[in-house]
Amino acid sequence: MSVAHDVVVGISKSFGLFYLIALSIGVVAYTLWPSNKPRFDHAAQSILRDEDKPWR
Repeated sequence: MSVAHDVVVGISKSFGLFYLIALSIGVVAYTLWPSNKPRFDHAAQSILRDEDKPWR
């Protein structure tokens, strides 16, 4: 039993679409998670400081 090329292409495009949607939702959720706010605030302000040490 052979699978037509169009069927395989359709399945792979659908899988890729849902994969990218799930990945995008994951990235947005990680970015907006409340416990990550201090880390992102520090990263935003670290460019403006004259520190040569790593953040602790």
